[in-house]
Amino acid sequence: MLPTTRRAFLAACGTAAGLALAPRWLEAAPTLRVTGFDLLPVRASERTVWLIVRLRTDTGLTGLGEASDAFGFANATREDAARMEAELRGLFELVKGRSPLDVESYRQRGLALASKGLVQATAFSAIEQALWDLSGKALDVPASALFGGAVRDRLSVYANVNRATNPRTPDGFAASARAAVRDGFRALKAAPWDGFPPAGSPAARIEAAVHAGVLATRAMREAVGSGVEIMVDCHSFFDVDLAARVAKELEPLKLAWYEEPVAPQRLEETIAIRKRIVQPMAGGEVLFAPRAHPHCRNGGRRRGGGGAPQPERTGVHRGHGAGVRRAAEFPAARISVGRSALAARPAGAGRTVRRRGDCRAVAPRVRSGTERPRRPRPRDLIGTAPRPRPSTGACKLGGCP
Repeated sequence: MLPTTRRAFLAACGTAAGLALAPRWLEAAPTLRVTGFDLLPVRASERTVWLIVRLRTDTGLTGLGEASDAFGFANATREDAARMEAELRGLFELVKGRSPLDVESYRQRGLALASKGLVQATAFSAIEQALWDLSGKALDVPASALFGGAVRDRLSVYANVNRATNPRTPDGFAASARAAVRDGFRALKAAPWDGFPPAGSPAARIEAAVHAGVLATRAMREAVGSGVEIMVDCHSFFDVDLAARVAKELEPLKLAWYEEPVAPQRLEETIAIRKRIVQPMAGGEVLFAPRAHPHCRNGGRRRGGGGAPQPERTGVHRGHGAGVRRAAEFPAARISVGRSALAARPAGAGRTVRRRGDCRAVAPRVRSGTERPRRPRPRDLIGTAPRPRPSTGACKLGGCP
């Protein structure tokens, strides 16, 4: 092949022969436009309502994103859904009438709003996820191809038995664990300290709650044996000393991970716990995007020296869709994203994805850097999601109590 100069090459590109160098697929670039959205509540369990966002286009293609759990761990109410819809309406104006492939433009224009808080970040994420979903459909390729292609065709999953467990006793958790294994799962997770007494409660009450959670975890291990992975989520109920003590009691159970004994924003406390325990740690689900995660900054190292903990599974929980590609910027923190974006999950993958030896790769969830809200379970709960109907952006709440 004869060498050529840049000038000659550019000149050739202006000729008919040069035009042949242009990718033919550019001629088939999708012309579809985003025209509307729906907010669809889905009753997942007695304690759980998912909020699913569906973007619609003028060609009939639709894309899905998730806007769940922006209001704490209680069931979503009508008021919650109405607030989420209001946030979605504002963000929808950024994509209305545009191609779903204009994802980066949406991100740049909407990121400031998304950074204001948990609800805004969740709404922002849901629309971005739906854009990626639509983009893959419009181009007739797996959405993973938009991020450089799939790197595996199988992903491990775990069963989160926490909200399905009733009664919330050791026997109840053991029964849920056995049921998950019968269903074919080889890993499971629970949050046996849910309902933990608030700070300042009598010492006896706190000790009783700690003991109950430890007994529940032991019961799960005894129920499923050593060949099944068990993870526990502490939901940030502990302080450093209590977290270390509980972890010590659980060491014989060989947990797959010990999740968020304190809020992940409390980096110094997280580091202190990590230095005192042997279990792998997980965390970060309330943080917005990989850049916000303290364990991922600077390749998993803190500025000014001193190693930050590098949990075996670092959370990129609810990272917005671009978290799939941004995660590649943190190889030293060993972030492997299996499903940071709904649209990017491989076909057949479970709702919540984990892979042993990787960092956490979870359902698409954007969280702000605030403490997760907690409140009593409300009475005015959203019911089963109705059958979707066309609209320009209405929340479908028919069937709500």
